[in-house]
Amino acid sequence: MDASPLTLITYILIGIGVTTIISLIPSLHIYNVMGLIIIAIMTFGDFIPAAVIPYMFMAMLVTYSVLNTLTAIFLSAPDESMIFVVMPGQKALTLGRAYEISMLTGFGSLLGVLLLVLITPLSFNVLPALRRIMTPHMHWLLGLVTVYILMSEWPKSIERKPPGLSRFFEAWRSLGAGLLTFALSGFLGLIVFNKTMIPIRSSFQSLLPVFVGLFAVPSILLNIISKQKIPKQHIAKSIDVTPSVALRSTIAGGLGGLIAALFPIMTAGMGGLIAGQATAQRDNRIFVMSQGVSKVVYYVGAFLFFFVPGKRMGKGGLVAMVSPLFSIHTIQEYWLALATMVFAGGIAFILLHFLSKWFAKIVHQINYQLISIITLGILLLVVFGMTRWMGLLIMTVSTAIGLLPVLFGSRRLNCLGVLLVPITLNMAGIGPKVAQWLGIV
Repeated sequence: MDASPLTLITYILIGIGVTTIISLIPSLHIYNVMGLIIIAIMTFGDFIPAAVIPYMFMAMLVTYSVLNTLTAIFLSAPDESMIFVVMPGQKALTLGRAYEISMLTGFGSLLGVLLLVLITPLSFNVLPALRRIMTPHMHWLLGLVTVYILMSEWPKSIERKPPGLSRFFEAWRSLGAGLLTFALSGFLGLIVFNKTMIPIRSSFQSLLPVFVGLFAVPSILLNIISKQKIPKQHIAKSIDVTPSVALRSTIAGGLGGLIAALFPIMTAGMGGLIAGQATAQRDNRIFVMSQGVSKVVYYVGAFLFFFVPGKRMGKGGLVAMVSPLFSIHTIQEYWLALATMVFAGGIAFILLHFLSKWFAKIVHQINYQLISIITLGILLLVVFGMTRWMGLLIMTVSTAIGLLPVLFGSRRLNCLGVLLVPITLNMAGIGPKVAQWLGIV
C-alpha cells in the first residue's frame, strides 16, 4: 500500500459522499460512474492515486448497495437488483409505511455486510473449490431456473368466469402475458448481447437502457397515469426484527447473493430471485430483508473476492475495470478491503436512516405525478447522456415489454429473460448459433 492512511481514508470518504448523491438519481448505476472515472484516469492521468482506487471503489459499491433502496421504494425506479422490492415498496408507500420497508431493506444490507465478514475463512479455499466444481454446470442450472420461472406462472385463478371460452381467455390472460414477456425479453437480450447497437465509447453501458426500460419506466408511467395520492408517511421509532427473522433473511438472501457473486454471468436480479423464492411463503419482513442481503452479497462480494490473493475469484464489470490498474499480492490487501467494506457499510446505513426519514417527510407533500414526471425526465437524460439516440430507442422497446406484466398482472421476474436466455445459451456454447439462426448476427 503506497498511499498514506490519511490519503486512503480521505478518498474513501469522498467515494461515500459522491455515491450518496449518485444513489439519489434514479437508475444511475454506480458501475456507469466508475466506468467514467476509469476513462477519465486513462485520459487525463492519475489524478487519483492508483493504490487507493480499489478501496475507494469498494466504499462506493457498498454505499450504493445500501442507498439504492431509496429510489426503488420512494420513486418506483429500481435497478435490476431491486425489482422484487418494488411491489412491497409501492404497497407500503400507499399505506404510509415506506420508511419501514426502506429500513428493513437497509438492515438486510447490513446483514449482508456482516455475512461477508463471517464467511471470510471460507473465501480462501472452500469457495474457490465450490466455484471450480459448479461453473461447468451453470448452463443447465440456469436452464432449471428458467423452467422454474415459466412453470411458476401456473396455476392462475379462473373462478370468476363460467366454463367456456371466457374462462379460457381469463385463465390465459396473465399467464400468456407472462410467457410473452419472457420470450420477448429473451429475444431482446439476444439482440443486445450479439449486436453493437450503441456508440463504441459507451459499450460498457449497453445494458443501461434495457434495465431502465424493463424495470423502472413501466412503474413510473403507471404512477403518472393512475394519479395516485401518497398519504403521510409514518416514521417508526424501531424496526420489528427478531433474531429468527434476521437469521432466516440472512440465510435466504446470502444463498442467492453468494451464487450470483461466485459464478460467471449470474446477476443481482437472479440472486434476488433465489432469495425471493426461498422466502415466498413466509413473513414479508424476511422477504424484504433477504433482498437487501442478496444485493449486497452480490455487488460487494463479487468485488471483495477480487482481493483474495492468488485465487482469481472476483467477477463482474468492476473487477474488469480495476484489474489493469491494480494487482493483488498480499493478504493484507484483503483485510484492508474488508475493513473498508465494514466502515462504508456502517456509514451508509446511518445515511439511509436519515435520507429515508427525509424522503418520508416530503414525499406526500409533493404532487406524486410531478415527482414521477421529474423521475422519468431524469431517466431519459441519463439514458441519452450515456447511450445517445440508440439507447433511447432500446429503452422504448424495453419499456413496451416491461409494461406487459404491469398491465396484465403477470410476474415482473419474467423480464429476467433478457439475461437468462442469452446467458444460458452462451454458457451452453450454442448462443452464437442460435443468434445466427434467428438472423441477429
